[in-house]
Amino acid sequence: MDSPDASHTGSDWPADKLAALRLGRRLVTEVPASRPDRRAFVDVTPARSPADDRARDEGWTRGDTGRRFRLKHREYDGERLDGFDHDIGAVLVASAEAADEAGLLAALTAWGLHPDAFAYPWETDDPS
Repeated sequence: MDSPDASHTGSDWPADKLAALRLGRRLVTEVPASRPDRRAFVDVTPARSPADDRARDEGWTRGDTGRRFRLKHREYDGERLDGFDHDIGAVLVASAEAADEAGLLAALTAWGLHPDAFAYPWETDDPS
């Protein structure tokens, strides 16, 4: 994991990924695991609100620049990653919450991660 500059701004996110977060979409990055037979991922999950649920019920997606975020660092047994039982042997390594985009960038910095590392879940092997 690279050690990014601590003076992050929202512009540190690629435009599409920042838009995804503001629309409530989860992003993921793979990180080094504790052993060669393990795989580890960090995900950023934007918090949903009743306003998001109302928008969904009306058939649209609500953007919000003031979202809260949850970060989770999970590690999995590499051999179980592709199966239905990927959670067997999985470990929650760390978790954090961020009150806003600035707090999210501060948390990523503390974890040694940079926004450029994150991808959409379907572009990764993350089983969650």
